[in-house]
Amino acid sequence: MDTISVKQSVVDSYGKLAKSKNSKLLSKLFACCDPTAHASEIATNIGYSKEELEQVPDDSNLGVGCGNPSALANIQLGETVVDLGSGAGFDAFIVSKNVGTEGKVIGIDLSDDMLKLARKNAAKGKYQNVNFIKGDIEALPLDDEVSDHVISNCVINLSLNKDKVYQEAYRVLKPGGKISVSDIVLEKELPNFVKDSLAAHVACVSGAEKLEDYLQYVKDAGFKDVKVVSKTKFPLELMLTDPQVMKVAQEMNFNLDSEEAKDIASRVTSISLSAIK
Repeated sequence: MDTISVKQSVVDSYGKLAKSKNSKLLSKLFACCDPTAHASEIATNIGYSKEELEQVPDDSNLGVGCGNPSALANIQLGETVVDLGSGAGFDAFIVSKNVGTEGKVIGIDLSDDMLKLARKNAAKGKYQNVNFIKGDIEALPLDDEVSDHVISNCVINLSLNKDKVYQEAYRVLKPGGKISVSDIVLEKELPNFVKDSLAAHVACVSGAEKLEDYLQYVKDAGFKDVKVVSKTKFPLELMLTDPQVMKVAQEMNFNLDSEEAKDIASRVTSISLSAIK
């Protein structure tokens, strides 16, 4: 898979998800979980509180996260936070309360449809301190040292150039700034037929890398105090209801209940990590 085709496929798939919010088409789209039936359940399972879920616009929670990066960040009033792959604005809206009226949250996303939905949600919720900008997380449209925190939720794994993503995060952070990231990694290498699947990549599976390799990207970018704060298996029962996972299974001709499928699922782990510039 080449970078351009993967990136375009990701943008197209997430764009369809954004345009289909609250429509019957959702059941046919990917999502790392089925947003219609499981978004709230998934958010609770991966660390969001009931209060956090209630304070954001309904259309911002698409059920495509794998953790709660804002829970790691210790974000303070007046600070600037950059959200890599901000989607419909879910994490950005949660963080906006932490930074208050004197702070700001900048969401970066490459999908025009996601940006349109996020801005609609921002207007609906009257968020004055949140701004959504079109941009590639491998080449952020931001000046150096503008952010106190960089957060990201289950997005960096989709990049084939994770080293560039972390280099960019380091660049835009102020000295002493922090990254707080939730993402998908591998405990064990995936079979080649999964790694070579574009559908599996968009489903947040084949783009994942071994934990030690992933952490090396963070260290090589210059970050210190790199810590894996938590490491959990994504709930298998939710993974098996994901329309995109079902699509991958059909493409690869195996039954989701097979031992082979369960073995592949067991290799995928969700982590939350933090590091300091």
